[in-house]
Amino acid sequence: MPESTFHGFANPVDPSPTELRAWAYQPDSVPLASMPPDWDLLVSGDHLVSTLFELAMDPACPARRFALHCLYIYAADGIRTQFRAHPKRRLRKLVEQAELTGDHPVRTWAYNTRVLMDRPGLFDYHDWCEGGLVRENRRIG
Repeated sequence: MPESTFHGFANPVDPSPTELRAWAYQPDSVPLASMPPDWDLLVSGDHLVSTLFELAMDPACPARRFALHCLYIYAADGIRTQFRAHPKRRLRKLVEQAELTGDHPVRTWAYNTRVLMDRPGLFDYHDWCEGGLVRENRRIG
């Protein structure tokens, strides 16, 4: 957990991994409602996916559900674009790590990601991009 107080993002549209990590442990310092529209979509890219994964893996992280939500967006974006948006290898490595060391919510994300890789037709925008699978913590397929 960061030791200093988080005072905000230099550029909320393109936060650094350090800024995102600091915010995640003090999310009330900059409420989600004050972020740019679709901020979850903006931060769910290759630049921050390792940080998001680290946050989602930490049960003590106050913004863990947000990080997990962003992982669902990242996975769906990669799969739906046939891995033009994000490298398949990177997603597979995250899934494998989640299966090995993740707790139930993270392993559920890994399971759902594997199912979507095999059956992209199961994509549902509400589930994958609006937090449905995070809120319900359920398996698809």
